[in-house]
Amino acid sequence: MHARYNAAFTALLAAALFGATTPLAKTLLGSLSPFMVAGLFYLGSGIGLAIGILVQRIRLTTRERQNESRIQVAEVPWLLGAIAAGGVAGPALLMLGLNTTPAATSSLLLNLEGVFTAVIAWVVFRENVDLQIFLGMVAIVAGGVVLSWQPGAAGASTGALLVVGACVAWAIDNNLTRKVSTNDAMVIACLKGLMAGCVNLAIALLLGAHPPGIGTMVAAMVTGFAGYGVSLVLFVVALRNLGTARTGAYFSVAPLFGVALSFILWPELPSPLFWVAAALMALGVWFHIRERHEHPHTHDMQEHNHRHRHDEHHLHAHDFEWNSEEPHTHPHQHIPITHTHAHFPDIHHRHTH
Repeated sequence: MHARYNAAFTALLAAALFGATTPLAKTLLGSLSPFMVAGLFYLGSGIGLAIGILVQRIRLTTRERQNESRIQVAEVPWLLGAIAAGGVAGPALLMLGLNTTPAATSSLLLNLEGVFTAVIAWVVFRENVDLQIFLGMVAIVAGGVVLSWQPGAAGASTGALLVVGACVAWAIDNNLTRKVSTNDAMVIACLKGLMAGCVNLAIALLLGAHPPGIGTMVAAMVTGFAGYGVSLVLFVVALRNLGTARTGAYFSVAPLFGVALSFILWPELPSPLFWVAAALMALGVWFHIRERHEHPHTHDMQEHNHRHRHDEHHLHAHDFEWNSEEPHTHPHQHIPITHTHAHFPDIHHRHTH
């Protein structure tokens, strides 16, 4: 239970950092192109995390460096797909949508990312989704429809649809990132930041955009480091421990932090539709958070490498001198075991039902 709360807190902290980024991005869009903002955000996250990785590596012993998990060749396509969807398409669509959509509305629409994430995990990757998860998705989708619909217009606004498109791109990213989530979360987020940042900046410059002043550039990169870099590191850790659909559900609270900050930056009286949508989305998040999954299940033989503690799933010996320090990282093997306990589709519970 303690591990569950730690994983939930990790996902919620990732949501808070990302949610606060949306209204801050809107403050930069008056003078910068969408691709320039996205590029600076991701480049800031990549550079910041690269510095963190360098400091971390200096402190590691030789044995710890040898035991670190490394991205395998077979995992590279998953990582590149995640970078293309979440690092290029997602932020570009979001920035374009923010140009014509109120910050509070955009923040709540981002709840749909959790829904799309769960749907893809359920339909494509066959991750288990219980009734409460499904009901939560229905409530959040209903809130998104109410929020994006404009009375008297032919349909949803173009800006809102662009934000929804960003949610789809990030949902694809989340599911692909799950495939590499056993690796160092900082390395994954750093690679995504550097590659996505360079691509978005190149597009911005090709479209005729000009780099901003030093002050604006630093502000954008620092915002990106916290909202895209640190947030993604925490999100990958949560993916490892909660599975894709559940992490997406917790991450759905991100817009609440964005809404709170947007009302501070741009004081205004929300419309009745806004509160209806907020209530529906809050109901959906509540359904997700109260879900509990428990049944007898069997763990097959498995060998991988990730940070772990010696819990009931890690009862292995070491072929090196161990000083009892936990958590630690090294290649290890799981023996087959059958037991019953509350669990999520994390890296050790990706079984069929």
